Amino acid sequence: MRTTKPTAVLLSTLLAVTLGAGTAPAVAFGQPAAPGSLAAEPNQVTGLRVSQADGYATLAWTPVAGATDYQIERTPVDASDTATGPGVVVGIWRPNRQVDNTSPTFADAGFDPGQRFRWRVRARIDTAEQPYSAPVTGSTLAPWGDPAVPGQNLRTQWETTKAAQYTSDVDEYAYTAEIDRLSDRVRVVEIGRTVQDRPINMFVIGHPAPPATPAAVAATSPLAINCNVHGNEPGDREACLVLARKLAFGTDARTVDLLSHTTVLIVPTINGDGRAANTRGNSTGQDLNRDYSLIRQPETTAYVEMLRDYRPVAGYDGHEYGNSQAGDLPMLPPRHQNVAKQIFDESLDMIEGHMYVQGARDGWWACPYGCQGGSGVGLSEETILRNTLGLKNTVNSLLELRSSGGQTRPDEGNSANNRRRKTYSALWTFSQFLDYHRANLPAITKARGEAIGFQASNTGRLVFRGSRPIPLHPAPHPGEAGPRDDLPVPEMILDDAPCAYKLTEEQYNGARTDGPDGVGATVAQRIAAHGWKVVKGTDGYYVPLAQPERGLIPLLLDEQGAEEWVAGSRVHPTRTGRHNGPLTVSGFACLEDATVNGPVTVLPGAILVATGTTISGPVNAAGAAGIFLGDSTVRGPVSVAGTTGAISLIGNTVSGPVSMAVNNTGSGPALIAGNSVHGPLSCAVNSPAPTNIEVANSVRGPRSGQCAAL
Repeated sequence: MRTTKPTAVLLSTLLAVTLGAGTAPAVAFGQPAAPGSLAAEPNQVTGLRVSQADGYATLAWTPVAGATDYQIERTPVDASDTATGPGVVVGIWRPNRQVDNTSPTFADAGFDPGQRFRWRVRARIDTAEQPYSAPVTGSTLAPWGDPAVPGQNLRTQWETTKAAQYTSDVDEYAYTAEIDRLSDRVRVVEIGRTVQDRPINMFVIGHPAPPATPAAVAATSPLAINCNVHGNEPGDREACLVLARKLAFGTDARTVDLLSHTTVLIVPTINGDGRAANTRGNSTGQDLNRDYSLIRQPETTAYVEMLRDYRPVAGYDGHEYGNSQAGDLPMLPPRHQNVAKQIFDESLDMIEGHMYVQGARDGWWACPYGCQGGSGVGLSEETILRNTLGLKNTVNSLLELRSSGGQTRPDEGNSANNRRRKTYSALWTFSQFLDYHRANLPAITKARGEAIGFQASNTGRLVFRGSRPIPLHPAPHPGEAGPRDDLPVPEMILDDAPCAYKLTEEQYNGARTDGPDGVGATVAQRIAAHGWKVVKGTDGYYVPLAQPERGLIPLLLDEQGAEEWVAGSRVHPTRTGRHNGPLTVSGFACLEDATVNGPVTVLPGAILVATGTTISGPVNAAGAAGIFLGDSTVRGPVSVAGTTGAISLIGNTVSGPVSMAVNNTGSGPALIAGNSVHGPLSCAVNSPAPTNIEVANSVRGPRSGQCAAL
């Protein structure tokens, strides 16, 4: 089992405490009404404390020996602390709620923020109710934003109606436009349109202003939140709209520090048609969260193209979940077995090492998606954003808001209370996600860089469907049912991975009928949306696996895939083992775990793919169709000039200079990432300019031209 990182958790906790209000509860208020009330009856709860945060109050108390669970009572009071209504049990604390049962906490939510209440807590031993604690009284926090300050005074329709209505699409667009107009930190971009031509907007938020281009945003190691893919699950969307306002206009040190070090990307509504109709799918009936790999719909295509261009290093995907027995906040990392282990481990650490720990501190019940009898969910489909993001080397998690109050929140038969609890619990999660990213960015980027290097090496078996197991320990769910293992069956495993897939002209550019109204994008267009490198050969189109999304490519191009686009031809290595003397490449050549004792020359129009290979001499390519080097060693210079196809150099060691000149790479910029170059790195007159996709190279000599910053 992977280990968590207590140092990172501590740092994140310190950030929350020292950088101001936002995620951590405010200082506790209130105390027992009279000194005499401190003398406890047998089994009476003592030490009750209540702290306030955005949309919830955290209750903490001293545990009672032998208690089975605790009941939390809330009573509305006026300014004189006189009750204005009956006390109601609004919460049940159980031992499986948190990782540290020696310090019980409960996040009370569902009330209208700004009201005043009195709280009491009592233990139950088996079913026997024990005496209530002495009461604690105080006022909850009003919705964030000073009503007298422009920008801060904006409110969503959900807020102005006190959760009686969700924000309509028209009101969302108006609210979004006002934030864009009033805040220099915000740029709202339209990343696409829905089937019914609704805009899909994205907040791009940075301090003092967001970077001007997608590439400049990518250089800040951004994080992304997708808020509403299922139209009838709007709780996360409302949280995202509130969060965007806080980030746009907040002046506290925590917000300014965060936005000074990264860029936050928020897509409030990718499924605008489904939200307007209150349906799970889009207007064609497609569940968009089963389409992020296939990208048959314009909504998912827009999001995948955003991932390609803005390259977030971490992400969260918001949903709601109908299991009333589950936790407040079920979460799950990318589980598909083709996801690099570094991404899986870092994602799981974000959940277990941060969200579980911080949830216990603030009173939220976080658990794995599938806890408490939901083991048929959260599986390995690569079509799900959680898994698609992982296969794109993005640390991420699913968030499933429990859609009903359930047994632990018995007062949520009131729909407004239920809506408020869901939204403010999502706001807590997304705020914690920001804190985790800020405190753990070096670990996140390290995991991403290592994952990209691993994928480009084309190492190991391929799994078409199958999940990594999710451990049931540590708490919050010892001994309970968890997410099903969903291990791959033999027919879903390919041990002998090909070097590339070859597609015919018809497979690559042929018309497709799997989109709206029977019109689908071509495979060529979808590959371009994902950002994969393709090389046109004399006999077809080659998609090498020696590139960053190696784990996703076979799922869509192999006949063994569970949901593939086409059945491409597997192209296996043409040369392994030892070759003594010069090697001249014409046509297509794939070297895997090979040794070439001499120079390699790639002729005009030829394609070279080499992984895990040692070349004892220079590599020269002039006018080649494509060059892919992954996890290889070149004992000499590398020179690539006049290439008309794709170039990818990832994770190599080169004992000499590397030169890239006058290459016109039609399938996107040349990738030069994670290499160790024992000499100069020079790039000139390449169109487009090469990129390191935020994975730095180690270069002992000078860097010049277009590669000066790589």
